[in-house]
Amino acid sequence: MKVVILAGGFGTRISEESQFKPKPMIEIGGMPILWHIMKGYSHYGFNDFIICAGYKQHIIKEWFADYFINSSDVEFCYKDGKSDMKVLHSNAEPWNVLVADTGLNTMTGGRIKRIREYVGDEPFLMTYGDGVCDVDVNELVKFHKSHGKVATLTAVKMDQTKGVLDIGEYGAVRSFREKKQSDGAPINAGFMVLEPRIFDYLDGDETVFETTPLERLAEEGQLMSYVHKGYWQCMDSQRERQQLEKLWESGNAPWKLW
Repeated sequence: MKVVILAGGFGTRISEESQFKPKPMIEIGGMPILWHIMKGYSHYGFNDFIICAGYKQHIIKEWFADYFINSSDVEFCYKDGKSDMKVLHSNAEPWNVLVADTGLNTMTGGRIKRIREYVGDEPFLMTYGDGVCDVDVNELVKFHKSHGKVATLTAVKMDQTKGVLDIGEYGAVRSFREKKQSDGAPINAGFMVLEPRIFDYLDGDETVFETTPLERLAEEGQLMSYVHKGYWQCMDSQRERQQLEKLWESGNAPWKLW
């Protein structure tokens, strides 16, 4: 099962750093938050990634181009007028990473629509490139397969300003609406499982996934929630980045499952 990660936005709410690099490439503990997210999925055996890039996408591509060498012991030999490089030991993950250009100004739904050819006719995982979580992905997938609906999202209850859910019996999402200030209801934390039918709900580049598609899925009874009572945190501000950094430095980062 492929993992799709949305990593193309401008990250305007953390512009102190996103003016220089894409938000998912902002570092926690010396590694991009994107890497932390991927390590979480990899812990559960999901190693096939599609990165939906846009803003400053060259930085993401260059990072992955250098990742193998930077994670390896490398011997350079220049004897006899020749240049030879030998990789002696590598700590790089067994990942297959496709970085797709999904456009500079494309909305979230449009980015998902653009990678349809890479996903194929199979269910896939999807999340945002700015949030870490200790959700058990295998249990999430198991729950998704059990109900047969088009989409499952991970719901957490926090005093945040994210997409708000009305959850009914057996985890069915009865309605979906965009965030409002001071909401205390369960929120959409990403970490979704989507059936290929999701592409029928996406019109084009202007489609905002979190509005019409999710609202329509909820109205049709095709959106389910997997309630997660563990840790989740997005990185929308410099303060939140510093909180994540402090947790990582403490050696007790809740999302570090590997």
